Amino acid sequence: MRPKRIILVRHGESEGNIDRSRYQTKQDFALQLTPTGIQQAKDAGLQIKELLDNEKVYAYLSPFFRTRETFQNIREAIGDNIAKAIEDPRIREQDWGHLRHPDDNKGIIEERDHFSTFYYRIPDGESGADVFDRVSSFFDTLHRDFEKVDYPENVLIVSHGLTMRLFLMRWFHWSVEEFESLHNPKNCQIIVMEKQTDNRYKLISELSKK
Repeated sequence: MRPKRIILVRHGESEGNIDRSRYQTKQDFALQLTPTGIQQAKDAGLQIKELLDNEKVYAYLSPFFRTRETFQNIREAIGDNIAKAIEDPRIREQDWGHLRHPDDNKGIIEERDHFSTFYYRIPDGESGADVFDRVSSFFDTLHRDFEKVDYPENVLIVSHGLTMRLFLMRWFHWSVEEFESLHNPKNCQIIVMEKQTDNRYKLISELSKK
């Protein structure tokens, strides 16, 4: 009853990816795609269309603006394939708490990288472990959906770099050390998991190592 593929896509390049000062004046959830990010999403849509051909797909989206924009542009190529699309806040980006000066954010990132990406809790925000827990809760919904009689052959999840990496950690039972040895996916990088004959999934895409 499991789908043939689970396809994960990180959002396209956003305002915050190219200008860290935006985090001082605009909420993380409200950051939008750049023109480059829009084109990345359109290109990703064409690649996903090649994977799907005429098969249907059930899409889950982070509610952040940049992920919704990414899906809108992906949808131009796969609109006929989409059986259903829903937003789920549990696959949103790691929460940073509030607006901050870029220098403060830089210090937090450096401290987190030195301490542990998984265990370090951002002041007034979340740790990687917190995101792991809500992704685990999302799995409950995912597996219940798999049991629906008319569930399609494919899953598409449009989310964020760290969240995607934690999704894979949870699914494949990676250790904290394995998780922390890998980089986040790049903007609009497509990560594909394919079901094997034993009904388990194999990761057929690669994340770069640190």
